[in-house]
Amino acid sequence: MAFVFGSLSFSRNPNRTLATKKYRNIQDSNEPGFVDFLRWRWTRFLRSRPSAEVNPFPLAQTDREFLKTNRARTTLTWIGHATLLLQLNGKNIVTDPHFSKRASPVQWAGPNRVVPPALAIQDLPPIDVVVISHNHYDSLDKNSIISLLNREGGRDTLFFVPLGLSTWFKKLGASRIFELDWWDQREAKSLKLIAVPVQHWSLRIFMARNTSLWAGWIIQSKDFSFLFVGDSGYTPVFKEIGQKLGPFDLSAIPMGAYEPRWFMRSHHMNPDEAVQVHLDVRSKKSVAMHWGTFILTDEPLDEPPDELRAALKKMQIAPDEFLLLQHGESIILPNLNPQAVSENRIGER
Repeated sequence: MAFVFGSLSFSRNPNRTLATKKYRNIQDSNEPGFVDFLRWRWTRFLRSRPSAEVNPFPLAQTDREFLKTNRARTTLTWIGHATLLLQLNGKNIVTDPHFSKRASPVQWAGPNRVVPPALAIQDLPPIDVVVISHNHYDSLDKNSIISLLNREGGRDTLFFVPLGLSTWFKKLGASRIFELDWWDQREAKSLKLIAVPVQHWSLRIFMARNTSLWAGWIIQSKDFSFLFVGDSGYTPVFKEIGQKLGPFDLSAIPMGAYEPRWFMRSHHMNPDEAVQVHLDVRSKKSVAMHWGTFILTDEPLDEPPDELRAALKKMQIAPDEFLLLQHGESIILPNLNPQAVSENRIGER
């Protein structure tokens, strides 16, 4: 169905330009450029920034043994940032695996991890599927991918990636790679995976901007549907995703790295927008991610949770409909309901 440029998404909303062979967002927007980046870095240099010395987020007491042996219950565990462990239909799925100290091509410079990974790679159960949203260093970590491949059975792990990333994985020794365009789908290991459009960008090496695609992922079993948004600015395409493929039993929605808004708005959502996505995609439950792990932008590290609570109150949405998990906290699904939330949350304070 998909060949180089994909099928349905390319015919309706071209996501790659033939002239430059670079991908682009569906929505035309005044995205910030390099001059805007320099302006932001200069203003950031002149003002105080959030401190990386204080970790305001204690780790939950993760039940590692349960997660290692569980094959019957549907669970979700927030390991940190955009890294989640989803256990669905007896399969173990990891999103954007990042277990390194820094979100950087090197481990001696770059954004430092404020909260350690709630699970080490050796604590994970055997991983059946990995999904990657895009190639930024906070979502695609080379050392973590190598470590996953080198685990016992790691060469059998399936990697689902957006267009343009399969070569990178092959160089690391991965062989079971599925490269999908927006709206493409693939069935594997009794699951269906669908790549969906989000609004972001890609860059891994200088002068290679947007040479690979970015995507959110839908992971479905016969009776459960999960949406991993990945990383995105707010876009009307979320309503289309909800109309076509919703409702979802659970969604993982980013809500951090959003200040200053004049620069970050195109590519990162704030908590208000994250709640709007929850409504757009028609999610029964959502969890917040992409906050509180790395200091990437200008908002205080502990601001997003307060802003999310305020947004939920403003939109008259119950707090247990959009969950704030601790790093390392697990929830058991699909038994989440207002009466059962507390007993289905593993590793609370």
